[in-house]
Amino acid sequence: MLNLQEALMLTDKGHSDLKKAIAACTLTNLSLMLPFGVTVAIFGELLKPLMGQEISWTAMWALLGCGIVAAVLVFMASKNDYKKTYVTSYLEAETTRISVAEHIRKLPMSFFNSKDLTELTTNIMGDCATTEHVLSHIVPQLSANAISITLICAMLAIFDWRLALAVFCTVPLALLVILGSKKIQNRLSEKHVESKLAASGQVQEYLEGIKVIKACGLDGSKFAALDNALRLMKQMAIKMEFGTGIFITGAQMLLQAGVGLTVFVGAYLLTGGKIELIPLLMFFVIVVRIYGPVVVEFTLLPELMYNRVVTQRMRTLMTTPAMEGDTDTRLQSWNIDFENVSFSYNNQNSQEDMVIKNLTVSIPADAITALVGPSGCGKSTISRLIARFWDVTRGAVKIGGIDVKTLDPEHLMSHMAFVFQDVVLFNDTVYNNIRIGNMDATEQQVMAAAGAACCDEFVSALPDGYQTMLGENGSTLSGGERQRISIARALLKNAPIVLLDEATASLDPENEVFIQQALSQLIAGKTVIVIAHRLRTVAGADKIIVLDEGRLVEEGTHDDLLKNKGLYERMYRIQQESLGWSV
Repeated sequence: MLNLQEALMLTDKGHSDLKKAIAACTLTNLSLMLPFGVTVAIFGELLKPLMGQEISWTAMWALLGCGIVAAVLVFMASKNDYKKTYVTSYLEAETTRISVAEHIRKLPMSFFNSKDLTELTTNIMGDCATTEHVLSHIVPQLSANAISITLICAMLAIFDWRLALAVFCTVPLALLVILGSKKIQNRLSEKHVESKLAASGQVQEYLEGIKVIKACGLDGSKFAALDNALRLMKQMAIKMEFGTGIFITGAQMLLQAGVGLTVFVGAYLLTGGKIELIPLLMFFVIVVRIYGPVVVEFTLLPELMYNRVVTQRMRTLMTTPAMEGDTDTRLQSWNIDFENVSFSYNNQNSQEDMVIKNLTVSIPADAITALVGPSGCGKSTISRLIARFWDVTRGAVKIGGIDVKTLDPEHLMSHMAFVFQDVVLFNDTVYNNIRIGNMDATEQQVMAAAGAACCDEFVSALPDGYQTMLGENGSTLSGGERQRISIARALLKNAPIVLLDEATASLDPENEVFIQQALSQLIAGKTVIVIAHRLRTVAGADKIIVLDEGRLVEEGTHDDLLKNKGLYERMYRIQQESLGWSV
């Protein structure tokens, strides 16, 4: 059972529940033999007149009572079977989904650079659903059938070993056919999974780009990739069903041959006077009872093999190392130091692939530090290295003298608040979207943060105020309104380090005024890192760090950098000249 636990990626509780489910299914299978035993006994009584004997109505009434008791026992066994099999498998699938989601949350951002969103969605939903079905409909029943058939045939052998052998001999042969085709079915399953992922990726790309599709009038041949992916998925589904169907049908035919073999052997023994009619009828009834469920389970066996491919993908995901670190270290100060930091998104060590190159710079505590430079110079990368979204390739990023690599990412992020240019809102109420910043906050604290972020004005105009549902990613709000909710979250978190990544880059003048008022509340007394393209917005920063191609080229105050006549002065002058441009 340990191998089964590893094969199905079960928790210890799930493994224990699976053993209980197999025992419950076995008990159900055995209990179902009781009505058949009663039925055979009733037939025996009814056939007595043919043998010159009288029917014992006392025995018939007793058998009726036994039948009622048997029905009650079957009901109780089936109820127990349902609880132990279906309910526990659904709970295990829930646990698995949560475990996968939790593990994904702890993975480094570099992992998501190499993975498609559709694959991760399939891991959480589709793969877990497949495993759930295997746990609820296949493994317990197959195991229970194997156990109950073996026990029943062993008991039947007490009456007549020849008939018992005729009943049982085709089962391992049929199973051998299916297991012999394992490699072929695995190969078909792998190709089917690949085609499903490819189709899911194309569908997601189509839906995400629907605005561009409508705006540009794209149709027909422009979506050949989507059409081909869907066609391939259909073809692979048909191939898999056809390929596995051949072996399953062959195994079922071989299994059902056991019925004819049992009838042939039984007739031979009956005509030879080596068996009586009543035991023979019992064998005939039981062989039908045995083969029925097995035939059904054989049709589900390919899904068990398909689940092997699914489980392998899940195992690959779950064994991907998560970012770990100390959760007990207390940060005493909030100055940030980069010491000879180099970083590449692709984990390449060549200098050409480095986004950040031998960077040594200090960001003072309780001050505003601006990161500026041309697009692609590494500004946003630096902020993400501070938050340990990625680990540096070489060197160290330290906060208060402590290397962030030694800190647990969630523990580290508890000291930071982010305000991104692209705000992510959830399909929930305005109130709950703000409360994400601090789930332990009181209603009074949430409303205070919302007020400080200048949210009251636009929220009061919404149908249900702060209880208004926002729609997917806040689709009912403007960019400025979404940004203010993001700032309210950061205010509610009240973290000592604040990272502002182009927080006002795409706002209209009116919204920019509101955002600047909210930001003034947010950054008071904090260590603030501001990323900006519009240099006039950071002219008052305590320190400005100028980057170019991942290297530090200048640092100082706005006035000092203008006097240096370097990259900063040139960028500032160009932006000032562009202010006079008009159509």
